[in-house]
Amino acid sequence: MEDLAAEVLQGSVRAMARIITLVENQDPRAFEFLGSIYPHTGRAYVLGITGSPGTGKSTLTDKIISVLRRQGHTVGVVAVDPSSPFTGGALLGDRIRMQRAAGDPDVFIRSMATRGNLGGLARTTADVIKIMDGFGKDWVIVETVGVGQDEVEIAKTADTTVVVLAPGLGDTVQSMKAGVMEIADLYVINKADRSGADSLVTEVRVRVEQDSHIKEADWQAPVLKTVAVEDQGTEPLLEAIENHRSFLEKSGRLEKVRREKTRQETLSLLTEEISCNILEKILGDGQFDDLIDDIVAHRKDPYTSVKEIVGTIFPEEQ
Repeated sequence: MEDLAAEVLQGSVRAMARIITLVENQDPRAFEFLGSIYPHTGRAYVLGITGSPGTGKSTLTDKIISVLRRQGHTVGVVAVDPSSPFTGGALLGDRIRMQRAAGDPDVFIRSMATRGNLGGLARTTADVIKIMDGFGKDWVIVETVGVGQDEVEIAKTADTTVVVLAPGLGDTVQSMKAGVMEIADLYVINKADRSGADSLVTEVRVRVEQDSHIKEADWQAPVLKTVAVEDQGTEPLLEAIENHRSFLEKSGRLEKVRREKTRQETLSLLTEEISCNILEKILGDGQFDDLIDDIVAHRKDPYTSVKEIVGTIFPEEQ
């Protein structure tokens, strides 16, 4: 792991891909690597792109990558796809829709499967972001599956979150859902050459203005129009993203937001580690199966039994 960590920090794409695979497979050795690389993270800016299926998120991501590359930035992309019901792997493979970017040596694209996680984000997404960050990527873009309101999970990962909408897909109603409205730092009405685009822009702007008055927010999410397939509106979008980044940095919120994200990630890791150790202890001696037999036979109830098990692991101080 130390050798792999050194190779990643020296710019080995092969080593980075190997470590990401270990992380995705929850290999215990990956923890050692992540610990080694962590001191070298915190420099990349994380951009989240989410929205309903069919809004053109992958095409828009491809155009954003092109603008970033013209500016001289290196880019990592985590494309979170639905899981295959047969292999558990990424089903769509967003690299297919980012062919131009995939051929750039300074762009690294990794498709990841949700593996059944709510919110569409793979459990290991945050770790993969850190790997790309430690590798030296200036920007890491996370493009989510796009399952509507459940996509609020992206806000726990990204520095700036872009919600992509499109006319004719029911997004007028979708955009009104509180969860989606709360996570957006910017709105993009993609496929803006279609009928109904202007109406959708107006409705979203009205809702944003209403929410900003209620919450007395310092940042009011702009609503921009793009036609990604024609590469229209991409540069103004990136300028708006940079404006939000500048707002976060100057106001001190970027540091506060990242601290809270670090807290949540650490709590999640702690919960998982404790849970795995406790379950291993409970299930290891075979007595749990005997308990299940007693519960099924109604000799015991599950509620009291669970309390008794917890009491043996965490006995109260006498």
